[in-house]
Amino acid sequence: MNDQTNVIAPTSHDRSFIAYVVGTDPQFDKILPLTEIQEGPVPWVSGPAPARDFSNDAHDPGGATEEGIIQNEYNRKRRQWGLPIQSVKLMTKDEERTIYFTDYWMPHCPLLPPGLNLEFFDLNVNGGETRAVKTLQSVIGAHVDGLWGTETADKLAGINDVEAAIKAYAVRREAFYRSLSTYRYFGADWSRRTSEIETEAEAIHEKAEGGNAPAV
Repeated sequence: MNDQTNVIAPTSHDRSFIAYVVGTDPQFDKILPLTEIQEGPVPWVSGPAPARDFSNDAHDPGGATEEGIIQNEYNRKRRQWGLPIQSVKLMTKDEERTIYFTDYWMPHCPLLPPGLNLEFFDLNVNGGETRAVKTLQSVIGAHVDGLWGTETADKLAGINDVEAAIKAYAVRREAFYRSLSTYRYFGADWSRRTSEIETEAEAIHEKAEGGNAPAV
């Protein structure tokens, strides 16, 4: 077992690159592969990202994308870390894992119950933080503004039926995708992803509740 006592967890505001160390957040370590497989089917352990995981679809407003991280975002993080700009194709596994932790998992996912944290995280990656928060707010009955405030935190703490919340989150996520003009290009993949993530989320929730769901 690795000793994590002296590990410094990276943050979204770091001015130099601090790599996320596996084991820092065990829950994140379990959830991340479930989203990674949606973003890039080629297993990736270290070094530059697999070429087959890169996309630059003309219909995708995000443009050049590697493992769910777009070029503009990668540029922003590299500048923040004081590093030269380069193609997102050259992003390393340490960079990918760190960005996912600092900018998508933190600060909200650790506050969510098991299962719902996966759905929120995955939509945060695929649709952005504002959409992930709005979807959660609509599920828990908070004011829908995309801003995580006191009301959202209080409503979240009052969830009694996590299984129902997981199902409702998937329904609202699907409705969001169907409202987009680009649904005709990416809809089948989005719907498949929503369904698969919902299934994984339900299994995680069941396991956390002491059921017999497969381990993650």
